[in-house]
Parts: sequence; structure tokens; C-alpha cells
Amino acid sequence: MTADLRTPSTAPGRLPLLGHAVPLIRDRLAFIQSLRAHGPVVRITVGPKSVTVVNSPELIHEMLTSKADQFSKGLLFEKLKLFGKDALPVAEGKPHLHRRRQLQPAFHREKISGYVDSMRETVTPTVAGWHAGAELDLKAEMQLMAQNVVMSALFSSTPESGAAHAILESVDTVFTAALRRALLPVSVLEKLPTRGNRQVKVANGLLRAAVAEILAEHRATPDAYDDMVSLLLTVEDGDGQPLADDEILSEITGLLAAGSETTAVVVAWLFYELGRNPDLEHRLHEELDAVLAGEPVTAEHLGRLTFTRRLLNETLRLYSPAWLVTRQALAPVRLGPVELPAGADLVWSPFALHREPDLYPDPERFDPDRWLPERPQPPKGAFIPFGSGKRMCIGDAFASTEAMVITAVIASRWRLRPTRPDAVRPIGEITVHPSSLQVVVESRRHAHAGRTA
Repeated sequence: MTADLRTPSTAPGRLPLLGHAVPLIRDRLAFIQSLRAHGPVVRITVGPKSVTVVNSPELIHEMLTSKADQFSKGLLFEKLKLFGKDALPVAEGKPHLHRRRQLQPAFHREKISGYVDSMRETVTPTVAGWHAGAELDLKAEMQLMAQNVVMSALFSSTPESGAAHAILESVDTVFTAALRRALLPVSVLEKLPTRGNRQVKVANGLLRAAVAEILAEHRATPDAYDDMVSLLLTVEDGDGQPLADDEILSEITGLLAAGSETTAVVVAWLFYELGRNPDLEHRLHEELDAVLAGEPVTAEHLGRLTFTRRLLNETLRLYSPAWLVTRQALAPVRLGPVELPAGADLVWSPFALHREPDLYPDPERFDPDRWLPERPQPPKGAFIPFGSGKRMCIGDAFASTEAMVITAVIASRWRLRPTRPDAVRPIGEITVHPSSLQVVVESRRHAHAGRTA
């Protein structure tokens, strides 16, 4: 590219009328990665819509921090308002800042340490119920497990199996619809009485009904709970009034959806890599056996599980859950050397950024030791799995702690062997999830005689 980037070049491969829709639909992840070869900023088109793709970590950092107020969250987050128009994950401007400050106490690190026992006790019965030789759909197992952790820790509620599956399917339905509508932003299609639109309406209704039950229980016995729902019941809106039930429902639904999906896919990918790398698996087992000494994992243990933490960071790098994040310019703005008009749509990809060879040597290699303090670390703004700036995910510490606890509980007892590791590939939907990940459960007991499994 030339030094003057005021008008970024358009990526090759654009077709009349369709623009870059074909490669975007055919293989989203490969396409978004390929755009990094065209410089720090490049344009693509999807039908009639022009989109600016920001590849440079410096410009991404600028957009998310010093110039964050000049951008809204953009098209994808607009479509995610299916979960509720004012929920924290999709709120904008002053309402976002106000709500974030209100909910922050539930995500203080001291509070999260208090969630560890709940997280462990929620997942242990499921993990203990597996048996050697069982074949599991690991992504589905992790989704249910993570969903139950979020509901138990934040909402003091763990639904029975049938209800849990229904909630999970509803979240998947709404997420899929949001991504489809963001990639094909034709508003009239969203209003047609199609089968897909009817499914979204039913799924959203089921979700809100499930959350309404939780809310009703808390209202009936308020002294019995000290959790996120209790906090929301004390929160006031901008006029000093208690939040309306509809707002509380939106907030809980949004947190449930965002908090379960991300952790689930990260832990699934982590065990996929352990199954392919027995040396790394052995190191994890050694650390867990030494630190836990046969005892259940607690908050006190987590700080000493340094290799486990590096495994998690490397999973977040190589399989960054977000493959596409959107922004929209609120007014004319300059981003680095680029002049953007009001209303300009922008995207950036953590998945592609974290696989950039200039930032991460041998980027396709799963190497947790790249996070050792004595190794060169990526520059600021080059590792941002939870975003950056004032809109950084409020639940980053919760999600990381949850992933550490689930990993410790599973790996203390079992090995998980992918049945067809070479057939697994990342798929870019709302998160980057495995195409299919079937695993066989193997016991560790024969290798650790005399220790508690």
C-alpha cells in the first residue's frame, strides 16, 4: 500500500453486486485472515455496503481506547439487541457507562474469588458422572457446563437438564440469527414471517421466560440471595427509579448468553490441543497433582497454576473466540492516517490479529511457553481476547477463572482424546468454535495410583 492511506485500497476479488460476499460466506476465517496481507487498513464490500477492515494493532488500540467515544459498537452489536436493547453487552454511550459502573461490584476480583467454590461444585457432578470409554460431544458438554456455572454463580439457579438444553438451544438460535443479520443487513428480511424469524421469536421468548422465573424467585425471597439478580434489583435507572423488570430480564439474558458461549468454546479448544499434545497434557497433570495434592481446586490454588494459566492464554490467542468485532463512526473521524466519514462501518478480527506472524513467531503452533515472562511478549494492543478500553468485556476475569476451574476439575480426573483430531477445524460464527469435536473419556487413575482422582 502507499504511504497515503486516507482512502484505503479495496481488497481484490470483489464481484459485481456481490462484492466480497462469496469468500466471506465460503470461509469467513480464511478470508478475514487473508486481508492482513493488504496492509493496516483495507476496504471490502458486502453487496452495496462498504466496510473498512482495520488490521493494525496500533490502529485497533487507538479505535478502542483514545477514540472510543467516536465510535458506536456497530452492526453486529446492533443485531445482538435481540437479547435486549439496553443490556450491558450492547448498550452505548452514557447508558453503557452508567450500567457498567452499577454491575462492576459483581465482577470485582474479590467477588470472583468467592465464586470459585460455586463453579467447582456446579461442574464436579457432571465430570464425575462421565465414565471411561464414553464418547462426548465436547462443545455441547462445555456449553451446558459453562451455562450452568454462569447461572449458579451469578443467578443462584441451576435448571434441570431439559430446561438447560432448551436455554442452550435458544441462545444458539439467537446468536446465529444475529450474525446472519449482521452479514446480510437487509432489515426488511428480519420482519418477514419466515421460519427462521419465527424460531428467533420463540427462542427469545423461552429465554426471557426462564429468566423471569429466576427473577420471581428473588422477589419472593430477597433475603435468600446475594448474587447478580439481587444487585440488579437494587440498581436505579438514570432517573433514580428501580430498573423495570424488562430491563432486568434483558441484562440477565445478555450476561447469560455472553458468559456461557465464550468460556465453553475456549475450554473445548484447550482440551482439543491437550489431546493432540500429550507432552503438554502431562505437564498440566503434573502441575495439578503438585498444587492440588488431591484436594478440590480453590481460589487459593489458582494463582499457583501458572502452566494452566499459560495454556488458557495460548488457547485464547490461537482460538480467540471473537473472529469479528464491529464499530461504526459516529461523526467524521481520523484513525491514524485514514479519514472516515460519519456512519462508516468498521470491523477488526481478534482471531486474525492473534495469528499475525509479525506479532507471534510460528503463529499456528500451540505453544503455551510463549507466555513465559522471559520470552518476548507481543506489543501492547496485540493480545486482546476480551477487547480493550472502556468497552472491554466486564466478565473477563470471571470467564478466565471459570475456564481455569473447569480445566482443573476435568484434568484432575480424566484425559479427553479427540476421535478425529485431523478433521476438526475452526468455524467462525458468533464465536470461533470447533466444526465437530467428539472425544473419548479416559481415566487418569491407572497413571496416578494412590492419589485421589
